Amino acid sequence: MSEPAPRRWSVQEFFAWQERQDERYELVGGVPVRMMAGARNVHDDIVVNLVAEFRTWLRGTPCRPFTGDGSVETLPGQIRRPDLGVDCGSRDPNGLTAAEPRLVAEVLSPSTRDFDAFDKLEEYKTVASLAVVLLVEPNAPEIALWRRDADGAWQRRLVAGLDQTIDLPELGMSLALTDIYDGIAFPARPRLVSGG
Repeated sequence: MSEPAPRRWSVQEFFAWQERQDERYELVGGVPVRMMAGARNVHDDIVVNLVAEFRTWLRGTPCRPFTGDGSVETLPGQIRRPDLGVDCGSRDPNGLTAAEPRLVAEVLSPSTRDFDAFDKLEEYKTVASLAVVLLVEPNAPEIALWRRDADGAWQRRLVAGLDQTIDLPELGMSLALTDIYDGIAFPARPRLVSGG
C-alpha cells in the first residue's frame, strides 16, 4: 500500500508553525522544507556586504533590503527565502512576506547551486513585481544578472571581475563587485556560476 499524499499547508498555517521552529523553512508544494544550515563564512560575508550596500543606497527611498528571514511568495502557496531581497511595497511591520519584491539575490553554494540557478530562478521569474535576480558566485567575482526587459522577457548577463559594476536603474543604484566581494579571498575551487 502506498502512503497517502501529505496534506498541503496554507501559507498562514506554515507561518504559524514556522514561528515555533528553531530552524528556517520554505513552503514548497504545500509542505515545509528545511533550509540548509551552516553556510560557509564566505557565503555569510557576501550576504552581509550585499545588505550593507543595499541599505546604504536605498536609505530614504520606499525600498528596503531584507534578509533570509524574510520571504517571497513565488507561486500561490509557495514561500521562498532568498539570501537578500529588496521590498519596494508598503511593509507591514508584522508581515512575513515581501509586499512588492523588486530584487532577490542568492549566493550559490555547492549543495543548492543547481536548484537555485534553475528551479528557484524559474519560480522567481513568475513574481510580477520582480525586476532583477542576482545569482552570486562565492568562489570568483562573478554574478549572473537576470533582468526583466521592457517586454517582460528575462535576459541573462554574466558580470565578471572586481572592476565591474552592476547598474540597477530599477532601484536607482549601482553595485560595484569590489564592494560585494569586499574582504573575500578567492580559493582555488571550481566556480558555481557557469560563464556560458
